[in-house]
Amino acid sequence: MSRSSSTYRFLTVVGLVAGAAGCAIQWAAGALPFLIPPGTAIMLAGALFVGWSSWRWAPTVGALLGLLFAVGLVIGPVGLTNLLGGAGPTAAFGHGIQVIGVLTALIAGLVATFGGRMSTEMANE
Repeated sequence: MSRSSSTYRFLTVVGLVAGAAGCAIQWAAGALPFLIPPGTAIMLAGALFVGWSSWRWAPTVGALLGLLFAVGLVIGPVGLTNLLGGAGPTAAFGHGIQVIGVLTALIAGLVATFGGRMSTEMANE
């Protein structure tokens, strides 16, 4: 694994953890009705998988989770409402953190996956 690929893998993990933290902030603000928000658990599990897995394609899982949550935040029934402060400023802050986190995971996961693949192909030529 190249140094650049491992940096982007790390950023994928950081993005997923930030997304989970944003979800937890929304929960603490009362914007999420669950005892344990499923998004928090899913993003933390994804971060653990991407961080501990030695498979080259593991960052793809982080990118897919980032895409899933980014789309969900946009098309969900209260996604934009919470982001714009409909559930209060704390929930909006948490939602913003979650958006930044999942977009970071999406972009860094793609770069780690395809950047690593391209460097491997170039080394084999």
